[in-house]
Amino acid sequence: MKIFLAQQNYHIGNFEANTEKIIRAIKEAKQQNGDLIVFSELSVCGYPPRDFLEFNDFIETSKAAIDKIREEADTIAVLVGGPSRNPRIEGKDLFNAAFFLYEKEIKQIVHKTLLPTYDIFDEYRYFEPAYDWQVVEFKGKKLAVTICEDIWNLGDDPLYRICPMDMLMDQKPDIMINLSASPFDYVHADGRKGIVKQNVAKYSIPMVYCNAIGSQTEIVFDGGSLVMTKDQDLVLEMPYFEESMQCIHWNEDGGFEENVVRKAADVPLVPLTPNQFDSEKGIEKIHQALLTGIRDYFGKMGFTKAIVASSGGIDSAVVLALACEALGAENVRALLMPSQFSTDHSVDDAVQLSKNLDNHYDILPIKDIFDTYEKTLEPVFAGLPFNVAEENLQSRIRGALVMALSNKFGSILLNTSNKSELSTGYGTLYGDMAGGLGVLGDLYKMQVYALARYINRNGEIIPQNIIDKAPSAELRPGQKDSDSLPDYAVLDAVLYQYIERRQGPNEIIAQGFDPAVVHRALKLTNMNEYKRNQFCPIIRVSPKAFGVGRRVPIVGKYLA
Repeated sequence: MKIFLAQQNYHIGNFEANTEKIIRAIKEAKQQNGDLIVFSELSVCGYPPRDFLEFNDFIETSKAAIDKIREEADTIAVLVGGPSRNPRIEGKDLFNAAFFLYEKEIKQIVHKTLLPTYDIFDEYRYFEPAYDWQVVEFKGKKLAVTICEDIWNLGDDPLYRICPMDMLMDQKPDIMINLSASPFDYVHADGRKGIVKQNVAKYSIPMVYCNAIGSQTEIVFDGGSLVMTKDQDLVLEMPYFEESMQCIHWNEDGGFEENVVRKAADVPLVPLTPNQFDSEKGIEKIHQALLTGIRDYFGKMGFTKAIVASSGGIDSAVVLALACEALGAENVRALLMPSQFSTDHSVDDAVQLSKNLDNHYDILPIKDIFDTYEKTLEPVFAGLPFNVAEENLQSRIRGALVMALSNKFGSILLNTSNKSELSTGYGTLYGDMAGGLGVLGDLYKMQVYALARYINRNGEIIPQNIIDKAPSAELRPGQKDSDSLPDYAVLDAVLYQYIERRQGPNEIIAQGFDPAVVHRALKLTNMNEYKRNQFCPIIRVSPKAFGVGRRVPIVGKYLA
């Protein structure tokens, strides 16, 4: 049997474009005499559709798309994902489904059983879990079709009470096929290979695993679709962060004609979130994920131009470099807004960066504007000393200027705040926290430095002085980040334990961290949820990102 895997980038709710893309792949597979083509989870409507699923028109349009695709499934069978109505009154009105199409008919509909409701997932809000399990019979073979989370309920601490594959094994399937929309984080790609390996080891039949690619606002899908033999050898591993369609030849004896690309011993098992923070971990894939996030946010929203507030610091430098790589330097504008507290080298570094990248830049000093604000506020401030009010005023002036250029020239402001700053509230609402997309909001400061070094891997793009100098907001004379925050190497390690690993203060202190630093970092993190709640979407690259994947009360007292 010749099986094709179609690893595609879908646009949520863009039924016409998604359907055309799916049909093109089907036609190409038919030209190559394919027997079966497999697409990813909810491919017809895009994943995750969220509250669009509550609109009857959305479901009807999805159904019409399935009917259109069905007409192309004549000599080839198609497994494609989409929402399906629940005929029973009891329970949710929809299933997350895989449609098996053949001979221009819907031969069978497979329902997803395990509906994740953790981190970024909220599927039980919309879908009913499957209540029966049947293999798909095709050309004398029995296909055990599952959907994404259905294969993840393994290990010593399973999240769900049943495994769909356990139910299907009574029917003696010949192969497992999983339609997936498994998002990227820097430990998850190896985790997928590991979970496929565990399933193959447990059930002793091969698996075909088809994943989505592309970015849906904050969530990035990285692809990496794969096929594994019953002996746990990889015979196919598809590219990451790019669309691809490839085929495998599944023989009558249950094996594959393709050569083994990785032996079972070299396939890792599911890794847990690493116990210790490592700023270098997964940096190449993080780089690819951020580029995908920027490109798809702009492409799917119909935007073409970006603007970055360029300060000469590490964060804005990395965002500017990423934007130029993702969108083309000709589509990226930098705005430099020095104040009387800005150092000459910061301006020089920012100018040199734009020259290296060949992007347009403007310089608008803010001293005169700041002086006007001070004069206007003088009767109310009544001689009170310079403090955070004046510091934040500079940031808000910059926010107003960069948004003025954004409006005038139709460009989208890319935010430059990092995860360390967002954790501790080291940022100004309506100032440097403004933006349409948070590029670095899921990277701690030390990861930003690692990313800068990676960007410079083939030559200096980001001036070395930007990487080497001590970080500073430059909102008062001689200011350094270290005046307000612990050393980033220590702070990031503490924050990682609290946010990614959900360790409490006593557990973190027991690892050898300074109790004062731990208590302060955790208190700052919880106190500043109100700021993050007003922040723009963040491209997710870690196992626990701010935004939809981390939901804590704004007014909570815990550790605050």
